[in-house]
Amino acid sequence: MSTVSVDELPEPALGARNDGSPYLSVVVPIYNEEESIPHLYQRLTAALEPLSRPYEIIAVDDGSRDKSFALLRALAADDPRLRVVRFRRNFGQTAGFAAGFDRARGEWIVTIDADLQNDPGDIPAMLAKAESGYDVVSGWRARRQDPFLNRRLPSILANSLISWATGVHLHDYGCSLKVYRAEVVKNISLYGELHRFIPAIASWQGVDVTEMPVNHSARKYGKSKYGISRTTRVLLDLITVRFLLSYSTRPMQVFGSIGLLSLALGSALLAYLGIYVRLILGISIGDRPLLLLAVLMVLIGAQFLGMGLLGELITRVYYEGRNRPIYVVREELNGG
Repeated sequence: MSTVSVDELPEPALGARNDGSPYLSVVVPIYNEEESIPHLYQRLTAALEPLSRPYEIIAVDDGSRDKSFALLRALAADDPRLRVVRFRRNFGQTAGFAAGFDRARGEWIVTIDADLQNDPGDIPAMLAKAESGYDVVSGWRARRQDPFLNRRLPSILANSLISWATGVHLHDYGCSLKVYRAEVVKNISLYGELHRFIPAIASWQGVDVTEMPVNHSARKYGKSKYGISRTTRVLLDLITVRFLLSYSTRPMQVFGSIGLLSLALGSALLAYLGIYVRLILGISIGDRPLLLLAVLMVLIGAQFLGMGLLGELITRVYYEGRNRPIYVVREELNGG
């Protein structure tokens, strides 16, 4: 029997993995984008094929009411690298990303919108940037092709506020085109509008985050799913993120601090009224508004301390309990 030396064995493909799983996973939430899907698929494959690395595209149909899923089904039948997840109803973009992250098998995960405003041709350069030593590479739409008053101006203000509140300074949190090291996003639970805050939420892991300018185009097909009303939800989620970054594992420190301060001030007022005003000066305090304020502050302080204790219990349940997904899948094509 002839033997084959190690030197004669074929070289593995660049980026190939021993278990056959892909090197790169591209997650695309889709909602009523039937006109964009054929062009998106063509441009994604054109950008990914030259990488010569195994990849998968995970398209998450977020309860579309048009022909989006039918088109995805036809494409998936001819390309096993296209995996399709179909929600039972519209759960939102964050749920779409969460479903893709749960199923992604690659070492790197790319997120991109389906409306073709993001350019798939930017993915190779962003991946190369990530491989140079970064855990998160965020796209920056430096020349954004959107209306100024209702899209760009709110975005500028929101990005400045988010950067200030989280300490992770990015020009464009709203750009969906991002590259993540897989373990970064797989350790983050998403809900609400938190997908845009992933770089900030991941910062507690000590990850290296950078950004790079990417191309941006005006929408050619369909209608935008976003409006000015989304700003309120983003602001509320920003408050949540700020709390998660600072006090998610120690709620007693924020609620307890407020409670102790209120208790101290209320007790000081009661001591002043009861000892100095009533006993020393001999003045009645029963009809004084300051007495009601002092009692109210003591009660509020006690309530905040109780909230801190409840927060500690909820935190323990959160970290020790089983995480449940924020979406319901109807069917799945080419699943792993």
